Amino acid sequence: MRMRPTVSWTPAEDLPPGSTALEPVVDALGAGGVLVLSGAGLSTESGIPDYRGEGGSLSRHTPMTYQDFTADARARRRYWARSHLGWRTFGRARPNAGHRAVAAFGRHGLLSGVITQNVDGLHQAAGSEDVVELHGSLARVVCLSCGVSSPRRELARRLEEANAGFEPVAAGINPDGDADLTDAQVGDFRVMPCAVCGGVLKPDVVFFGETVPPQRVEHCRRLVREATSLLVLGSSLTVMSGLRFVRQAAQAGKPVLIVNRDPTRGDRHALTRVALPLGTALTTVAERLDIHVDGGAPT
Repeated sequence: MRMRPTVSWTPAEDLPPGSTALEPVVDALGAGGVLVLSGAGLSTESGIPDYRGEGGSLSRHTPMTYQDFTADARARRRYWARSHLGWRTFGRARPNAGHRAVAAFGRHGLLSGVITQNVDGLHQAAGSEDVVELHGSLARVVCLSCGVSSPRRELARRLEEANAGFEPVAAGINPDGDADLTDAQVGDFRVMPCAVCGGVLKPDVVFFGETVPPQRVEHCRRLVREATSLLVLGSSLTVMSGLRFVRQAAQAGKPVLIVNRDPTRGDRHALTRVALPLGTALTTVAERLDIHVDGGAPT
């Protein structure tokens, strides 16, 4: 039986309450040098659910762990069947107002960088540059044997050809691009091996139970050291991969500002937590800074 990863967190009763005042965020961005750390909550307005918010996918879905994926061929079949179906929807997601606002802040020179815990590529689609994908990207796959990386669209084509007529109806799509399917719906789905060496293919993302590459962590730590302040967008900060950067910034005396409707594990380190919808909040901040936010993604 697969055990649920340790991904939950219970807010303490003494956490400071959320605010609706955007002035601290406006002031921080106006001063420049802001490092953005984004989470799944930023993409919910693009139709991609988060893990832990209201209706979050963890209430019904146990994410794939690295240990299960590497050890069990049946687990890999379930994963790729669900991920293949989910990719059709996931790949059609478009940046929302929050992503576009972050890109606009970057174009106006207010940001020192963007770190995202998301694997959806929506920051880049909105026009943000030099985005650090802390947990990787679903747009790439990597071979666990030879290490060759290739575009997800190539694997999607091969899976389509090998599984003609695979059209189950999913109960939902999760933040990792994994669709909710029963074992009966998965059936005898055919998994494709590496086209170079025949090895096992894995999405180029950090699974639960897997560690973020050390050089990527150090890159992010350097970005925190160089930033004037840290702006957290749509992350509960439940897992240490993101929380460590909040703690680093706070320990260095840098202001930490959080925009997230629900309490986060980093609230006690933050100057403020703004409990407003991200798209509305960031668009309002842009307006107060006299910054135009594009109405759609760049073409």
